[in-house]
Amino acid sequence: MSPALRLGFLSCLGCYTIWGCLPLYFRALDHIQPTEMLAHRIIWSVPTGLVLILIARNWQQLREALTRKHVLWLTISALLIGVNWLIYIWAVSQERVMEASLGYYINPLINVLIGAIFFQEKLRPAQWFSVLVAAIGVAVMTSALGYLPWVALVLCLSFAFYSIIRKQVQVDSRAGFVVEAAILAPVALLWLNWFAGTPDGAWFGDSSWDIVWLLAAGPITAFPLILFAIAAKRLRLSTMGMMQYIGPTLQFLISVLVFKEAFGLVHAIAFGFIWTALIVFSIDSVVGDIKARRVAQNVRAAE
Repeated sequence: MSPALRLGFLSCLGCYTIWGCLPLYFRALDHIQPTEMLAHRIIWSVPTGLVLILIARNWQQLREALTRKHVLWLTISALLIGVNWLIYIWAVSQERVMEASLGYYINPLINVLIGAIFFQEKLRPAQWFSVLVAAIGVAVMTSALGYLPWVALVLCLSFAFYSIIRKQVQVDSRAGFVVEAAILAPVALLWLNWFAGTPDGAWFGDSSWDIVWLLAAGPITAFPLILFAIAAKRLRLSTMGMMQYIGPTLQFLISVLVFKEAFGLVHAIAFGFIWTALIVFSIDSVVGDIKARRVAQNVRAAE
């Protein structure tokens, strides 16, 4: 394995591992309201992102991200990721990590479906089959829960549309992240200032350890995104597509083994459908990638 591939693999493994273990961080701060936690996550992401840009000397790319067109689209993506963060933090505090992991399991399938609906991308039979099987799994989970698993759907859809917008906006990942956080930061500051003035409110939780953990919200948010950007430049999409299941798998294991969330027969059947859909989808993606590379090689050989 070349140094570039090794760096890409380790970066990809690192970002998905951090995302997968995030429930442990938010559960340690579950005495803090989700909206307060979200505000700190937004506010401390700004200086963290600026430090990373300073280290990389990416000020030119930050200036390029501040055009009117880019700011408009980054405002929409900022709102989407803000909703995603809030619902995820709330889900952890409400002991619904399993449902959250379901959302990230079905995310790649929703991305494919959105591509077919909004971008007229043709789906292969195996992809349609995967979407159908995943839909059955969601229906079974709905039966198990007694209500539509809206946490999973909101997390999935918000991140899917966020990813689509970020792909359309040609800006550096770090610069885009800083702009998104800066767009949300004034609202977060105003809300946190109001909350600190309420009888039960405070700027930094209840203890000195809360201060440390809340300040860490910025790096914990920014670092996996930077690792993801490093990996995306060095690994094939098929490789990253396979590795993205590390995150929800860790979340799922934490929910069952650490948080002791309920997991019965119906839950097992629901996740069985989801995992089957992902296996079929992943195999089809790998085969499609191999065929595409063979076609490209034949074209180059013919030239």
